[in-house]
Amino acid sequence: MRVLDELVFEGGFDAEGGLLARGDSYNENGIPDWAETVPTIDQLNDIMAGIDEELRAGALTAASTMGYMAVGATTLEVFNLQKAAANYDRPSSFHVRLLGNNAPPYEGNLGNLEQMANAAALGAPMLISHNNNVGWWEIEERAQGMREQGMNVWSEYYPYTCGSTTIGSEFLKPEGLALLGWGYDQMLNPRTGEFMSEEEYQKIVAEDPAFVIIACIPEREEWLPLWLRVPHMTVAGDQMPPTDENGRILTGEDPFEAYVGHPRTAGSHAATLRLARENGVPWMQMIASNSYWAAKHLGDTGLRAMQVRGRMQEGMVADITIFDPETVTDNATYQTGFNGLPSTGIPYVLVNGAIVVNNSELVDGVLAGQPIRYPVEDKGRWVPLEKTSYLDNLLGGEIPGAVQDYGTDPEELRGHSGGEDDARLNAPQETKPTRTASADWFKTYPSENELGVVMCPIHGVLEDRRLVQREWSGRMMTAANYDPLAN
Repeated sequence: MRVLDELVFEGGFDAEGGLLARGDSYNENGIPDWAETVPTIDQLNDIMAGIDEELRAGALTAASTMGYMAVGATTLEVFNLQKAAANYDRPSSFHVRLLGNNAPPYEGNLGNLEQMANAAALGAPMLISHNNNVGWWEIEERAQGMREQGMNVWSEYYPYTCGSTTIGSEFLKPEGLALLGWGYDQMLNPRTGEFMSEEEYQKIVAEDPAFVIIACIPEREEWLPLWLRVPHMTVAGDQMPPTDENGRILTGEDPFEAYVGHPRTAGSHAATLRLARENGVPWMQMIASNSYWAAKHLGDTGLRAMQVRGRMQEGMVADITIFDPETVTDNATYQTGFNGLPSTGIPYVLVNGAIVVNNSELVDGVLAGQPIRYPVEDKGRWVPLEKTSYLDNLLGGEIPGAVQDYGTDPEELRGHSGGEDDARLNAPQETKPTRTASADWFKTYPSENELGVVMCPIHGVLEDRRLVQREWSGRMMTAANYDPLAN
């Protein structure tokens, strides 16, 4: 948004502000460029320099809402985002591209695999965000395999069958819903408590693209009890901005009943404790999902603040939630007026040793939390992308000889080949020619058909030719030639 939409952010800035700024991103040219426009190489370097500055200052992760910007973020951009985090041994975390798509060849799991392949290539930690869609099981299987090979990989889910987002999100447009297999009758307007029609969607998205909606996915009814049992799958709150029916941001002075939105803002963690009781899930499993695994995986990146959290033992920070296993429950629902009701069965909460919930009542004025960040570093680590040096790094290195040197002992040679013929063992081995790169190494060519759509060279899906060319033509690409490292 800062680079592509030219938005100015002053002072401190949080996730709530970022979500609401989605509406402002339309103001310049009617397009949310952060979501739909592919950056030039100079813009990409500017974006990464900004991310590097935040990491230098101690940021925990490089995170991205990729699912909302799948038509604007190239694989090159995603890889470099993860590279920026890997420079500091920090995790990356995404709403992956193609999020929620169920059918080949656009399965949402391809987005997860993009992130996982990048992490494997970089030897970097990663968090798989919102692994609660079709195919979650195969992503968890891969994550398990990566952990078995020593990688720091974990995932999260939120314990609801419905999700929530802003109505202007790219994948809620008619063509996006077609890929998801969704209908507007799965989109709930939390301000009315009613499911939407396409006419209502079109009216609201034109007037207020930052409007928060709820989207329901029936398949999750079967999966949710299973997520409770998956090792290293942590619980996400994924809270939405606390607004009332008029879109006003609520404060601590407002009643809980005034909140209008997804109940996960109020009930996520208590919901998992209730579900654990109802489904016979061991308490230690559920407590680990809510605290220990997140602390462990972040601590394993070197984050000192998380190495002393998530555990009940001497010397740890006293962040403690005391709950009644027989009664703990969430009370927030999708019904208007009940969206923000507080959970019960949690009589005491301590933060850094200070009581912040006492006998089930919030203690006013106690702000005991501590900032959790990495140490500030003197210098950033980002090296800007530049085509000549980039290709030099790929094409350099030692050229292999014609004969692989395993030594001269025949028995040793037999051990490598498994054969018995000394003549064959000692024969020169043919080598394959070294692969070289030409000036058009990054060039791709889409094909056009009678429907007026082209195979987009950025994300490999058929799109309207005008969409592919819009905002890009004359800047850094045409429908026939895209060079992401052009000067």
